[in-house]
Amino acid sequence: MVNTQAPPRLTAAKTSNSRGSAGMVGLWLQVIRLGPVLLLVLLGVVLSIASPHFLSPRNFANIGLEASVVAVLALGQLLVIVTAGIDLSVGAGAALAGVIGALWVKDLGITSGWLVIPSMILAGGVIGLINGLLFVKGLMPHAFLPTLAMLEVARGTALVLSDSQSIPGMPDSVRAIGAGKLGPIPYSVLVVIVLAVAVWVLLARTPWGQWIYATGANKEGARRVGIPVDQVLISVYVISGLSAGVAAIILTGQVNAAYPTAGNLLELSAIAAVIIGGASFFGGRGTVVGALVGALILGTIRNGLNLLNVSTNWQLIAIGVVIAVAVEMDVIRGWLETRLRTTRTEMLEGTT
Repeated sequence: MVNTQAPPRLTAAKTSNSRGSAGMVGLWLQVIRLGPVLLLVLLGVVLSIASPHFLSPRNFANIGLEASVVAVLALGQLLVIVTAGIDLSVGAGAALAGVIGALWVKDLGITSGWLVIPSMILAGGVIGLINGLLFVKGLMPHAFLPTLAMLEVARGTALVLSDSQSIPGMPDSVRAIGAGKLGPIPYSVLVVIVLAVAVWVLLARTPWGQWIYATGANKEGARRVGIPVDQVLISVYVISGLSAGVAAIILTGQVNAAYPTAGNLLELSAIAAVIIGGASFFGGRGTVVGALVGALILGTIRNGLNLLNVSTNWQLIAIGVVIAVAVEMDVIRGWLETRLRTTRTEMLEGTT
């Protein structure tokens, strides 16, 4: 009989090579996942060389101040995007919440932060609730539609209530949150940290968080196993709206005034931060750390361009390019991860 089996030495060599290749594929997969962190480090290195002021403690505080609003909105947007949705209303919602808070002071003479701050957060939450109800109960095909409509409604309402004028004079507590510091650390950064921990606990340590991921991965499959998909979807838009209310506190506190035009295009920055951080428009994927890294990347880019005296017009172009690249990277990242996982599985199966 003819022996068709490979010699033991050849089989062992093939197995060793396959394992090595599979390990290399796994390494590249980790590199892809660490892409946002590597990009942030690269930006830091380049800007520290380009500007002697970049590495100063004062500049780090400026980056924190600049990134805090986007980070707050990104934490709320993260939950929405994990469910394969989108919230285009958060920038306008923040403007409306700010105007509502300022009107408490201007028209009612109420200067207590204990009343003004909750009213701003609640206003954002109501906007989010309306978004969620329109999307879920209105049977709309995608959240793009109700949140786009709410963007216009919220912006228009802010302009009407304020007579298209800024409203100066916010409570001391609002100004402290927006522009104050605890030592070298801005209070707004501390707010981001607290919210990030809360969202992380929700996603990683509660059944509701697991339901959010399951809903984004497969809505119909989630329904079949008993997950209350409609309630989950409404909840993430409420949380996104609440984050817009918190962002309004920071925005108005930074300038001690409410502007009806504030928050313009912030929704795109928040979405970009989440996608840059590794979340997917297709749902089911995204992390708190990734969203924060994405917000830091955008804040660092803006800060670096300011240090290099790049005009605001060019900054808008640069951020627009980053957003476009982030969306395309979402598609490329998903394709590469699927390809790499498949290759690794095939290689590992070949070693058995």
